[in-house]
Amino acid sequence: MRPYPVRPPAVAPSARTLAGMAEHRTDEPRDADVALLGATGAVGRLVAQYLAEHAPPGTRVVLAGRSADRLAAVRAALPPAAAGWSLAHADLTDAGSLAALARSARVVATTAGPYAPRGLGLVQACAEAGTHYVDLTGEVLFVRASIDAWHTTAAATGARIVHACGFDSVPSDLAVLLAARQAAADGAGGLTAATLLVRSLAGGLGAGTIDSVRGQVDTLRERPDLRAVVEDPYGLSPDRPAEPEGPGARDRRRAFRHPAVGGWVAPFVMAPFNTRVVRRSNALQGWAYGRGLRYRELMVHGRGPAGAVAALAAAAGPVVAPALLAWPPTRAVLDRLLDSAATGPDAATQRPGRFRLEVHAATESGARYTVEVGADLDPAFRATAAMLAESALALVHDGDRLPDRAGVLTPATAVGAPLVDRLRDAGFRLGLPSPA
Repeated sequence: MRPYPVRPPAVAPSARTLAGMAEHRTDEPRDADVALLGATGAVGRLVAQYLAEHAPPGTRVVLAGRSADRLAAVRAALPPAAAGWSLAHADLTDAGSLAALARSARVVATTAGPYAPRGLGLVQACAEAGTHYVDLTGEVLFVRASIDAWHTTAAATGARIVHACGFDSVPSDLAVLLAARQAAADGAGGLTAATLLVRSLAGGLGAGTIDSVRGQVDTLRERPDLRAVVEDPYGLSPDRPAEPEGPGARDRRRAFRHPAVGGWVAPFVMAPFNTRVVRRSNALQGWAYGRGLRYRELMVHGRGPAGAVAALAAAAGPVVAPALLAWPPTRAVLDRLLDSAATGPDAATQRPGRFRLEVHAATESGARYTVEVGADLDPAFRATAAMLAESALALVHDGDRLPDRAGVLTPATAVGAPLVDRLRDAGFRLGLPSPA
């Protein structure tokens, strides 16, 4: 996989060009409500199934991809509601097909990861067409490139470009949003600190996640100058100079015994991406959560020596794994192991799974809140499929309730409360913040 260039367009759109793009706004007639790209993949099939089972009657869905035969086979295996869905040709290497897809739909949902190095073309097509966009990326460099290249264009056309609409990073993003809003409603002041604790996590590992890790390792090997972006805890901020500085603003990467938890914890494996999404949400809302908010994510590994060993291993993983992937003698072996672990579920036997997360937040007044997020679904597959599908459906059907905001956004800032309500209706546990 070739690393992708992280830079804005060679020629930024002029004011006249942006004004012309704005004519293709999101309220103009479209042939479809949701276009799903990547429906033949493991997660894409689950998203298609979810839409067929849960989309409101009359929702116009298009399955898009390179092979009409494979798309037709996916459609044939779906519930009867999908029988009338259209098929469309779209290829991430064909700019014309992406532009046509974007112009045809109100929302494009894509599961075609990893999103680097080819995903920016679809972001561009949606930004220019005023088409909302949702994906499942967990790639800091891809999102940073998307912001730099297409935020201004999307803001001008009214497009909401919403990255990270799966397990990366909907649970954490919405939980912090809920805690901050409850604190504000109670007059408790802004949040000063918030910690996400992963209490329980079971399920499969997505191939896109594996490929994203490998792709970033390859990118940083060829572009070591980008390491600063990856390691910056505020690397996705819309105003980096305005963010906190100093030791307290840096991510902590060590394992330790947490006195409040009563056991050993280590940084959550998804924290290097999720934390940046939450911090971007805060900044995009004018730091409404709290001007000095410190946010981190930890996974609970248990008590005693076994918990200590597991936590130490988890803390070392983000350092050791990239080093091993970058070393040719171990790369081939690890590639085979990771590919084996990333096999998606088939239609007959879905992997059982669950997740339970807690966000513990403290406020300027000393008040404390806890928000629980969970579901009895595999986080990488069925839960992620539901989150992406509901994000797309919210952009189609909940227009009057959506935040008045466009550009390259986050789940909390693009969809917010409507997505909370939709996930609760879908069986997710997204509790009202309770005093801790």
